Amino acid sequence: MPPRGEGIYIEFVVMGDVVKTTAIDSASGVEASVMGPARASRTALEAAAVRKLEYLLKKRDGAA
Repeated sequence: MPPRGEGIYIEFVVMGDVVKTTAIDSASGVEASVMGPARASRTALEAAAVRKLEYLLKKRDGAA
């Protein structure tokens, strides 16, 4: 679920046998990245990046 009702951009970059997945909050520009195996599902990688982004936004706002 996007933080604060705003959109989240998701980027996948394949680097050999790993994928870097980045979630970017469109309202604030805050980014969170995770790395995973290239064989992992995009859904799982996206979910991990979004969870990390939500954590970073809460931390930034003083709630974490």
